[in-house]
Amino acid sequence: MSENPVKIVVYIDFSNQKSLAGRDILNRVLEAEGSNVSVEYKICTPPAGNENAVFIARAVYAAQQQQQFHAIQDLLLTHDHDFSEEYLYKSAENLGLDLKQFKLDLTSKETDTQLQINKDEAEKREVHLIPALTINDRVYRGAWDEHALMEAIEKRGGRHVEIAIEGFFKWGAAAAFALLIATIAALVFTNMGYHETYEHWRHASFGFMLGGSVFQLPLEVWINDALMAVFFLLIGIEIKREVLYGELSDLKRAAMPVIAAIGGMVVPAILYLGINMGGDGAHGWGVPMATDIAFTLGLMALLGSRVPISLKVFVSALAVADDLGAILVIAIFYGHDFHLEPFIAAIALIVVMAFLNYKRVYSIMPYIVLGIALWFFIFESGVHATLAGVLTAILIPSRRSGDLVGAATQAAVVFDHEIEHAKNQKDHVGIRHGSLRLIQNAVERLREPSYHLEHAFEKWVNFAILPLFAFFNTGILLAGSQLNLFEPVNLGIIIALCIGKPLGIVMACWFASKAGLAQLSSEISWAQVLGAGCLAGVGFTMSIVVAGAAFHHEALDAAKISILIASALSALFGLMILYLSYKPLKVQA
Repeated sequence: MSENPVKIVVYIDFSNQKSLAGRDILNRVLEAEGSNVSVEYKICTPPAGNENAVFIARAVYAAQQQQQFHAIQDLLLTHDHDFSEEYLYKSAENLGLDLKQFKLDLTSKETDTQLQINKDEAEKREVHLIPALTINDRVYRGAWDEHALMEAIEKRGGRHVEIAIEGFFKWGAAAAFALLIATIAALVFTNMGYHETYEHWRHASFGFMLGGSVFQLPLEVWINDALMAVFFLLIGIEIKREVLYGELSDLKRAAMPVIAAIGGMVVPAILYLGINMGGDGAHGWGVPMATDIAFTLGLMALLGSRVPISLKVFVSALAVADDLGAILVIAIFYGHDFHLEPFIAAIALIVVMAFLNYKRVYSIMPYIVLGIALWFFIFESGVHATLAGVLTAILIPSRRSGDLVGAATQAAVVFDHEIEHAKNQKDHVGIRHGSLRLIQNAVERLREPSYHLEHAFEKWVNFAILPLFAFFNTGILLAGSQLNLFEPVNLGIIIALCIGKPLGIVMACWFASKAGLAQLSSEISWAQVLGAGCLAGVGFTMSIVVAGAAFHHEALDAAKISILIASALSALFGLMILYLSYKPLKVQA
């Protein structure tokens, strides 16, 4: 055997005949890999209610104890009826098993305990479908195909980097961490002698030419107005999903987070205006209204089980409602140099997209093409261009998910047909294009159209677009700056985010609870509401978007620094309060 053999662990339920049929694939892989691979089978009990299947699992484990695992596996493959004790004992005797020991192992508590351990271990590894296997302790989620399996085994040497990357993307705080790294990188880069290079990158113009027309924009504008429209597209999809099917779809469930979101927008705006009333910065009242959903949920993920699930759901719904409020504020109050002709063209495109929606055109492509054109005309009209993303999300049609049984039946029929065709055509390899398209259509129908779009863009937004936005919007030269935190604009932003946000959210929740308009979950304490309210004061992305529309030049840099300071303080206070307010449930003996 090689020095470091690959270890494969197979979790298997012997009540499932189809799972047993996959052993031929695994056997061919083992034959090809030889001593390079070691295999361990872990028998799992099937779902509750199938006593015969549990009996089979015990029998297989008992046979495994006498090194007759493969022999009893052959027996299961050739027997398509329920096993009686008499038939099983006779089969065990024919296999040459020690019948007395077999009966003891079959009925012992140790067998049940081990089967339960195997099942718990599979669940802990997030194995949701059995049969399943792990390769060097990592769940294999590829195709049940010998070539795919061998590829996974052969590239194990490069798996360390791949595993690290997969683990990072699955981490709940990954998006927030990427934003934080991009922000720190921008601040370090600009304050270590590269400020001119940074500014050159931001203002470098590029675009395209069509006939005699040239459309060029600085890199910063491409990021803030074009790429961020994709971010707003995802925000729009999330808002729409929550309103139609999620936490905001039911008035009772939606009442508390919506009321909290309104309080968390109104109170910071009032505090900011109270400090800046009559001053040059009064028009920046929209800056402290927003919540950065990526940072807020990411920070809560850091606390793990110290944050109850109900609080995470509450904050998620609050942040979605908050985002909707911020989008409306941007649309109504922060446009520039309005132009009527392109605005009329934008309205015409919206009408066309609405007509396609009405006619139930579910293909995504027409909406994407029209959405890009919509972005151009909204940009040219002077309205904030990122709103094109939200409008496109709203206009993509929704429909209920398809029937799972119907899709599975269709796929089974297609696969059976393809297998039969492959047997008749010995030179035929793989599935034919038409059959593959049928299966893809069946699978895609199980989700609404916007789901596939969201899935395609989610990682790009979290780990490319938002970090780019953070990098090119937070590279502020701190050395020698004359920032005065007690200037009305700066003080207003910090107080509104750090104090106004939690104050508005707690007050709104308290009022709604006392007035009987809504009720918090019994799992959530008022201290946790305060902690969540503080975390909602992490404005960052949305606050910077509004600041970019409200301020320019030195005033914008000062506003951004204030947002960073307020967000850092809000994160610190929120994490501290949630950490200290955690009370584990007491289990009575």
